[in-house]
Amino acid sequence: MPSSILIPVAIDHEPLVAQKILTARKLLEPGGRITLLTVLEQIPGFAAEFVTVKSENHLTDKIMKKLKGVAGEAADIDCMVETGKPGLRITAVAREINADLIIVGAHNPGALDYFLGSTASRVTRRAPCSVYVLR
Repeated sequence: MPSSILIPVAIDHEPLVAQKILTARKLLEPGGRITLLTVLEQIPGFAAEFVTVKSENHLTDKIMKKLKGVAGEAADIDCMVETGKPGLRITAVAREINADLIIVGAHNPGALDYFLGSTASRVTRRAPCSVYVLR
């Protein structure tokens, strides 16, 4: 049984979060920890010069409040907001927290996803631990 489970939370896949947490609770070792993580992509340099407010700072606080709202009063759930490329940052955080399992959400792939790849597929290829793909 995993003692540390990482759950990436995409802003646009919020309805899947409760299902991910429920799955994590079934798999989690007694006394284990769940970490909810949202990764915000950085604004490209060519666009950043036109932005007067650092969106990461504003979004980080807003997303952290949402994650804590989802976690509720659960003492075994930590929340993190990071910036970077999600497929890379998720696996880096998994290493940092010594995660035993990552629970990612996936949707039915279409042609666009096939050519571009998805965050779930990037995580499964790069993860330092087991990955549970939830549909």
